[in-house]
Amino acid sequence: MTKIKQLINSYSKFITIPWSSDVAAAQRVIFCIYSEKDELRLRARIDEFEIVTRQSGHEWMVFDLTDTFPKWLASQKYAKSYFKKPEHLYTLLPNYLIFIADSFEEFLGVNSHGENSVVALKGVGSLFGLLKVKEVVDKFAPLVRGRLLVFFPGSYENNNYRLLDGYDGWNYHAVPITADKVS
Repeated sequence: MTKIKQLINSYSKFITIPWSSDVAAAQRVIFCIYSEKDELRLRARIDEFEIVTRQSGHEWMVFDLTDTFPKWLASQKYAKSYFKKPEHLYTLLPNYLIFIADSFEEFLGVNSHGENSVVALKGVGSLFGLLKVKEVVDKFAPLVRGRLLVFFPGSYENNNYRLLDGYDGWNYHAVPITADKVS
């Protein structure tokens, strides 16, 4: 059985557990953790996560972060100058977080969701070097009434998440799900 199929099975076991509605936003976050080498395989099988979610009686939505940075950068008045001097872009990056948070709020507004919904985030790897996933999750989690599912290409070890295994990670209250188990 492939690692992605094992991850789907672990997620399926978790998502069927009855939900408590009186938990904090940070405790309603689920991280499906997989190797960054499996990104394309995971994307090809996201529909299977939807199937098991719906079979468990939950609604399903997917928000894709993949193209948000180029869309945001293209909307900037001096976008061309940032290509010439990319070091100046870092002073503007807090606005990128505002842009994706606004896009996410708009997405949730268009796609009505309730306490029984799973809102999945894919394309999280595209944040690497731009924003910390923790910042995005902290911004998004309170907006989701159900569960926020983060497809996370990286690792989880000793309560520490590392995106793309590229730099020191962070500790978070989310439920980590790996191909091996629900931690």
